[in-house]
Amino acid sequence: MINQYQRKVKDIIENQRGDLGKRPDWLKIKLPGGEHYQKLKQLVKTSKLNTVCEEARCPNIAECWNHKTATFMILGDTCTRSCGFCSVKVGMPNELDMDEPRRVSVAVKELQLRHVVITSVNRDELHDGGAFIFAETVRLIKEKVPGCTVEILIPDFRGVEDAYELIMENPPDILNHNLETVPGLYHVVRPQAKYERSLELIRWFKNRGLKTKSGIMVGIGETNDQVLSLMDDLLFYGCDILTIGQYLQPTKMHLPVSRFVTLEEFQMFKEEGLKKGFAVVESSPLVRSSYHADQQARLVIIEQTQ
Repeated sequence: MINQYQRKVKDIIENQRGDLGKRPDWLKIKLPGGEHYQKLKQLVKTSKLNTVCEEARCPNIAECWNHKTATFMILGDTCTRSCGFCSVKVGMPNELDMDEPRRVSVAVKELQLRHVVITSVNRDELHDGGAFIFAETVRLIKEKVPGCTVEILIPDFRGVEDAYELIMENPPDILNHNLETVPGLYHVVRPQAKYERSLELIRWFKNRGLKTKSGIMVGIGETNDQVLSLMDDLLFYGCDILTIGQYLQPTKMHLPVSRFVTLEEFQMFKEEGLKKGFAVVESSPLVRSSYHADQQARLVIIEQTQ
């Protein structure tokens, strides 16, 4: 839920943006379904697990689940931060569930997943931000399902390097940390985060030999030039993979959409990003951080072994 300052900004954006009109056809989403989708949904429920696919209302949930890729959200379902774009519940989280890594690994094995993304809420009340649970989850997945590649989409852990070191005790195949938006909008979109801290996190893991990834939303108040400048920042700090998707307002209490970015603009972002030097750029309206994550992992892992 947005705070008082964000609400003022929300009102300003709504007053200035004009009528967005009808949502473009390319943003229409089919209802999820499919055999593997139903199986995963039932297993998530019975195992008392959370997926960001459901919590964040991802439009690609059916496609990813039916292709045996899923994003599990660990460390509970309650976040200690109040970002203006996110639909995940905010509040004081419950105690850590130390059995959660085991249940996630069992689910990954039972579903025979080829690629899994592990993400989490922010747990700023914990010294390590929950890094130990991340590391244990990766360890158990690698142990139980050796053929499955693992990507972790981590919070910034408040910049605590001891937390980073915990992650490296059981390193993933891909280290993902989203910038979410351009630096000029951080005070509105991510008020408890710092743009430079997120960039430094990416560089820290890149310097430890990991393939790195980040993602942003567009249509939340940025300009195209700001997006291109952000690309330069990410490349300077060592990011290999970039995802770009259209921001969609989850509820009326969240920040409004400022514009619907055109298909031509998304294509331009992709082309410019590849020219600048990213190994992979996923850029289209319904792209989310984990979209085609399995294909991205295989591309950069194959590149690394050649």
